Amino acid sequence: MISSIVFINQKGEILIYRIYKDDISRAETLNFCTRIVAAKENKETPIINIDGANFLHVSVKDITLLATTKSNINAAMAIQFLFSMVNLCKAYFGGEFDENHVRKHFVLIYELLDEVMDYGIPQFMEADVLKKFIFEGGIKADLTDLNKLKQLTTQATDVTSWRAPGIKYKKNEVYIDIVENVNVLLSNKGSILRTDVTGNVVVKCQLSDMPECKFGMNDKLLMQREPKRGNVSDKGIAIDDIKFHQCVRLGKFDKERAITFIPPDGVFELMSYRITENINLPFKIMPVVNELGKNKIEARIKLKSIFEKNISATNVVLKLPCPKNTAVANTSAQLGRAKYEPEHGAIMWRIKKFPGEVETLLRCEIDLSVTTSDKPWAKPPISMEFQVPMFTASGLRVRFLRVYEKSGYKPTKWIRYITKGGDYQHRL
Repeated sequence: MISSIVFINQKGEILIYRIYKDDISRAETLNFCTRIVAAKENKETPIINIDGANFLHVSVKDITLLATTKSNINAAMAIQFLFSMVNLCKAYFGGEFDENHVRKHFVLIYELLDEVMDYGIPQFMEADVLKKFIFEGGIKADLTDLNKLKQLTTQATDVTSWRAPGIKYKKNEVYIDIVENVNVLLSNKGSILRTDVTGNVVVKCQLSDMPECKFGMNDKLLMQREPKRGNVSDKGIAIDDIKFHQCVRLGKFDKERAITFIPPDGVFELMSYRITENINLPFKIMPVVNELGKNKIEARIKLKSIFEKNISATNVVLKLPCPKNTAVANTSAQLGRAKYEPEHGAIMWRIKKFPGEVETLLRCEIDLSVTTSDKPWAKPPISMEFQVPMFTASGLRVRFLRVYEKSGYKPTKWIRYITKGGDYQHRL
């Protein structure tokens, strides 16, 4: 059980201090503030033990959120509670979370801490429901209607606390976005040193009443369990790490590998995942950089898109780092525009639209100013940013989305894929 929750600023000053158990004194907490937060050592480890007291903390902007305990508690649960508390505060503060907002709304934060934790055990943290009976700025709502009170109590204590009963839409629709970020590091010869894909499944739900949804992907384990139908070439993908929204029924997922859930109303992240095998890179970078003496560099960058012709990448940006003593850079690009931008210390090659299966070339001549330093150029890696719609680097596909509801309505379903450049680098 958590002994106390503390909000601390950058100077190590306590802004909010809520005690649930008195086994850790304020003096011990102040010791942590002085030795760790004020000394700027709180970024090293999220869990610190000082004289038998455990301090679990996360830092967001200029605030450190701290949970203290002397018990052998579930550390992951405590850290998750702290992040959930940050998100709850952001929901009340219009997306912001900093010292000014904490000082301005300290009464509200104390009320929230009283509601979301009971004797050191996390309770209910759904912002949409909490906003119905915990208000800010002195705003009061009519809570004299017994039916409304019963509905609110049922939602707060129900198994599906994330969804209110009685939701109605004229047109029932559900939107699914598969958003992936490709992270890759290539050697100067083009061989892959490390690669992975981190993805999110974001759902926008506009469904009436209390529907149950069943969501299936081309998951390798799921497809192995199903009977084979004809000559199916897709063997599925191996997903390494998965994190689900609380609405997902984990017991059914373990048995069936299909994701069954009663969705919250509106936009939410259904799951996040990471994949490290059989990744399809959307772009191939082929750089040739020659240093001609001490005052000139020539570079030729070939960029090839490795996806279907009917798909086009958008907002493609390739960053070619330049030495600090760059004086003039002349560029010639077959596609898009390229120029030296001193604020980035690099030649920025920008292409608004890049079709699939196309190869293009960038030529650069970089003149360097004379410098007294004999230190050689470190050659930082080339990096890329991009967005490729209707393409997934991992190969993940939605195989089915079924919606079951008592009234039997048939919702409209929309599915969209997009791949973005994460940490996409090629060494020179």
